This record gives sequence, C-alpha cells and structure tokens, in this order.
Amino acid sequence: MLEQSFLEYVKKFGDYQKRSMFGGTGLFMQDAMYALLADNQVHVRGGGDLNVLFASLGCKKYQHVKKQTIATVNYYNISHLFSDRHEKLDHIIERSIEVAIKRRDYKRSSTNRRLRDLPNMQLTLERMVKKSGVKDVSTFMKLGAPVVFNRVRQTYGNDVDLKLLWKFAGAIEGVHWELIEEPKKQNLLSSCNV
Repeated sequence: MLEQSFLEYVKKFGDYQKRSMFGGTGLFMQDAMYALLADNQVHVRGGGDLNVLFASLGCKKYQHVKKQTIATVNYYNISHLFSDRHEKLDHIIERSIEVAIKRRDYKRSSTNRRLRDLPNMQLTLERMVKKSGVKDVSTFMKLGAPVVFNRVRQTYGNDVDLKLLWKFAGAIEGVHWELIEEPKKQNLLSSCNV
C-alpha cells in the first residue's frame, strides 16, 4: 500500500523506470537510481548534504540481507516522512534525484574509469602503461595510441609486441583491436618510431 502510494506521489518529479534491485524495486530517473521500495518501506538515495539531513530526521540506512552477509547501502528509510507528508519531502526527493544523476554522470566519466576498463586493456597492460608515465584514462586519450606505444617501448624495450599499438588504438576508439582496419594500422605505424 505504501509503495503504491509512493509511486503515485513521485510522478510529479517526472517519468521514472522500475527495476528489480536489492530484493525490492528500484526507481530510476534518466537511468540513475534514486529510490528503493522494499519490505513495504520507502528508501531514497543519500549523499552529500542529504546524509546530514537524514541523520537529523532519524532516517536509517537500508540493509540488504544476503545469505551470509548484510550489505548496508546509501539509501535511507523515509517511510515515516512520506506517511506524514513531511514539509521537506519534496526537497528530499528532488535532491535525491539530483545526487543520483550526478553520481551516474561521475561513474560514466573518464575521470572515474580505469585504464583496464577500456576495450582491449587488462590489468597487465594498465600496469605497463602506468609504469610508462600514463597515469589515467584522460591522459591516455589525450596522448593517443602512438605516443603511449612509444612510451611503453621506451620503458620495456623495442621488442614490445606491435599488437599493443593496435590494442591502444582500439581502446581509444572503443573497439576490439582486431577491428582496426589496415589503412588505419599503417597510419598509426607511421606515427611511431618503429
């Protein structure tokens, strides 16, 4: 009953999507989860100034009980605030949506990505690239495949496999290295000190 009432209430904040999450139902706006409905309770995403507000209002974090562990997530039980139609309820929901979208954007940004998360890369290549002075994804992207490849060759010697150049180029383009076409490979090769 509480959950259905909450679903009606949040319509005023815009269209949302529902997905099964943490044993309940997650509410998403712009592909960012901001609320969790579970066990006939309403939980909304915390973060930033909201955590202090939730603490002052007596809201507890949601605990998802797994088989042998309990996972505490950054969603706060606001069921009593919703039932009482607390004066700050609209503000809380709006801020929760903002925090969720901002967090989603950060997770998708290159500042949050690791080199090993790029196509063709793995932990070993990430370590090689970092040892060669390229510390993050944005630097990797800015320098480009030929420069990164040359740096790796300077660090590890000239017998470094040429496939690394293709792997770096594929990582930058977001494709598997075997999809790099021959003219592009020749162009990349001519940009290197091989």
